[in-house]
Amino acid sequence: MASPRVFNSSTTEISRDEFELRKQIEEYYLPKQLIDAVLEMGHLPTDSTEARVGVAFMDIADYTYISKFLSPKENQDVLNGLYTAFNSVLRRRGGYLNKIEGDSLMFHYGGVIDPKTRSMSPEQAKRHIARELFYTCVEMQRACVLFNQANDRFLSQTVPPHERPALERAFQIISGLRTNMDIASSINALFQIRVRIGANIGEVTIGNFGPDGAKQWDVIGLPVIEAKRMESTAPAGGLRISEHFYEVLEETGVVDAYYNRFKKEAAALFGYYRDITRAELFRCCTVRIRDKNNAEFKTYSIQVNPGLPEAISSQVELLLRRDWNGAQRISELIQYYRGNRFVLTALEDLFKRKGVQLRKSWIFEIINPKKHAAISNLLDGERARIERFVEANYSLFDLMSDLGKYQDSVRKEEGRVSTEPSPFASYENFMELETARITENYESRKGAVLRSAHFHQVVFPLVFQSIFAGFVEYQNRTSALEQLDG
Repeated sequence: MASPRVFNSSTTEISRDEFELRKQIEEYYLPKQLIDAVLEMGHLPTDSTEARVGVAFMDIADYTYISKFLSPKENQDVLNGLYTAFNSVLRRRGGYLNKIEGDSLMFHYGGVIDPKTRSMSPEQAKRHIARELFYTCVEMQRACVLFNQANDRFLSQTVPPHERPALERAFQIISGLRTNMDIASSINALFQIRVRIGANIGEVTIGNFGPDGAKQWDVIGLPVIEAKRMESTAPAGGLRISEHFYEVLEETGVVDAYYNRFKKEAAALFGYYRDITRAELFRCCTVRIRDKNNAEFKTYSIQVNPGLPEAISSQVELLLRRDWNGAQRISELIQYYRGNRFVLTALEDLFKRKGVQLRKSWIFEIINPKKHAAISNLLDGERARIERFVEANYSLFDLMSDLGKYQDSVRKEEGRVSTEPSPFASYENFMELETARITENYESRKGAVLRSAHFHQVVFPLVFQSIFAGFVEYQNRTSALEQLDG
């Protein structure tokens, strides 16, 4: 018996089976949140509009490295579970999951499909969007911390029953890795999912984009581009926001409220962050985008995990037990967190407890050769006294700060060139002026280029090779002692 016939929206005759399959495809691939919003409006929002939205991008840091611990199927299950956890945060706070692209996602608040802001005044909507976007970013980072622990205490309460299997499969994989005694120390040391988030708020164009049959509800505009730039430079485990977004948060009192909350949480943990200042929690810095002609953006980098210094310290302690790969990974972590005094203080305390020698005097000499020479003259060149002086007066964070100042000075010199073309009176006159301008730029930059090359190709790698060598030295020493004990 033939299947009953039905007609689709273009009056084409199709079978009932095909109709049902099409319906399943639509329900499976179309965002339910978008469908619900359109049904609530009662019509398709076919025209694009301008609106203020809050937009954010999330990306898994170093996922290529992490994925090598998993099979392709396990990779899929872990990512699906992670995105289920993130979507539960969005669903609870009323955000819209715009798209997923591999190991990254985009979400936003506001616009015509946001039911909470449609009836608000522009000012009310701005304050609501800023607050919800900020706390969504914070909660996503904290959900990631729990996800690493395969801890469903918080996540399972916000995940509907039909989505929980995805989360449970991911937790089974992570728990299996954590409890396998043969690889547990390696996994705990190396397999740590950390995400970076960038966010912004501003006026965008929002609507349907793409050809017929492949339309996508999306937002476009400079605030979206800047949010993506925030994400690409955000700290792993934290977030970066635009200056404008920060200003809105400060106006609404979110900055003070979050600072007080973070301090209380850190104090409850007796953690290193308990003494953090507001300026350190919301760290203002200028980001330079190399692939955008070194365009600069004033941004704020924000910490979200009150226990981050302790978490990094625990990871590094496990890495110290491994081979050269562990030592290299620690060196990379110090390089990454070199601007975070709390993480570096926690690590230096760990190294002192374990007996790891960082050879700070040697590092100080690489970064500050003139200062080192002056100290050497004062102390009659006695190496032991010089080492004690540097050890007593310079923390690991101090050394990394000096390295950062060195790098900043090199960057400033690189940018000192005339980019304005000469006025045009005639071809001969213009080319004469341009030849003089370009030649002068070249002469002024020669020294800067040499100093930049020396920093990036000599100073910077030597500093971290020294740090790496200190870890390998420790590993060799402890390995020799273990052999003697055996």
